[in-house]
Amino acid sequence: MPAPHKRDTAPSSTQGESPGAIPSHPDTHPAPTADAPPRPSKSQRKRDAHALQALGAQLVALPPAHLARLALPDALHEAVVAAQSMRSHGARARQMQYIGKLMRQLEPAALRLVLEALETACAVAKRL
Repeated sequence: MPAPHKRDTAPSSTQGESPGAIPSHPDTHPAPTADAPPRPSKSQRKRDAHALQALGAQLVALPPAHLARLALPDALHEAVVAAQSMRSHGARARQMQYIGKLMRQLEPAALRLVLEALETACAVAKRL
């Protein structure tokens, strides 16, 4: 019977590393410098994306007459109109993801205008 294979018990390590240390990878991102603004955390980016998707759902829920009065970018307006006509749950979910993506690509000023217009449209709808 052959002898069992013996593993090296001491891993090859570079100077200054402990044997159980996780090696650092050269492709990792360096720490932010004092000049660069801190990047939002992944959780914060996800919360922002979900908030924009919820805003897109509010746009889809608007009646076509209110939607026509909003000053939306053409691509976003077309995506919202397409989502309104979709009845399949899967297709509508994909379209809502796409609307969220379009909302994330908007400039902050354009997004602010959409928010203000949506709030105005909702206020008018509540009065009726």
